[in-house]
Amino acid sequence: MRDSCSSYTTSILGCVSKPHSTKFKSQDRIQTKALYLLALANSQWISWFLSSKGNEYFCEVEEDFILDRFNLTGLNNEVANYAQALDLITDQLDDDIQDELRGSLDVQARLLYGLIHARWIVTARGLQKMLEKYKRADFGRCPRVLCQQQPLLPVGLTDVPYEKSVKLYCGRCEDLYSPKSSRHGSIDGAYFGTTFPHLLFLVYPTLIPPKSGPSDIAGSSRDTTGDGRNRRRVRDEQEIAEGGGENISTASVALKADRYRPKIYGFQVHEIAKLQRWQEAVRDRQISRLELLESEATRN
Repeated sequence: MRDSCSSYTTSILGCVSKPHSTKFKSQDRIQTKALYLLALANSQWISWFLSSKGNEYFCEVEEDFILDRFNLTGLNNEVANYAQALDLITDQLDDDIQDELRGSLDVQARLLYGLIHARWIVTARGLQKMLEKYKRADFGRCPRVLCQQQPLLPVGLTDVPYEKSVKLYCGRCEDLYSPKSSRHGSIDGAYFGTTFPHLLFLVYPTLIPPKSGPSDIAGSSRDTTGDGRNRRRVRDEQEIAEGGGENISTASVALKADRYRPKIYGFQVHEIAKLQRWQEAVRDRQISRLELLESEATRN
């Protein structure tokens, strides 16, 4: 397969090198396709996928896990051309596959690898690999100043693909954030699942960040310039808030705020659920107090 891909790539590159005065866009497409085939010819599909821009959140799934069909139970109902997509991931795809089908197979292979990835990262070895990325803060840091550059973890809002994009969970403020990069923001949340970050803290309880004060991971590589930018952004937001919002009801805004509820395999985490019930009771009392103050202000 490698020799045929290399020869096919060489023939395409030879065609591209010929001078043409028109159809530059078609030449760009041919060059992109040639580079894609060249990458497949010189390395494995998984290595090519992980090295592509925008896929930095993913870790490498071990081949033994992919080849164990028990780990892939039910995925044949989620992915079209499942067998061919699996062969593409494991570099066993036949050479006589048509180019048009190969393009669609690449999309299905990305979907299949993402769903396998969601199952892999909740295993012991998968958690260890994602833990290394978490310690390096590969997923970014919390933008809130009081979180003191706490590293984030990717999480999905649903386990069903094509519904919600990936979010970033902060273990300190227990809130969700959208990735800064649009490449990362377009990743499907089902490729990480709803369980991963909370299972990681359950398996490694020493990693649970404190609610106040510096944490071990956050303080290991703090960026003082980032702190300055965060403080300036907070001041700018406060200035904007002071200039407007006279007709906005604070109580109504608080009521509309959705609370993220961490779950492991669909079940809410006990300690967090207990804490959230207390926090919501405090919030409800504060909302009632705000509504009373706003009603008194309107009467006066």
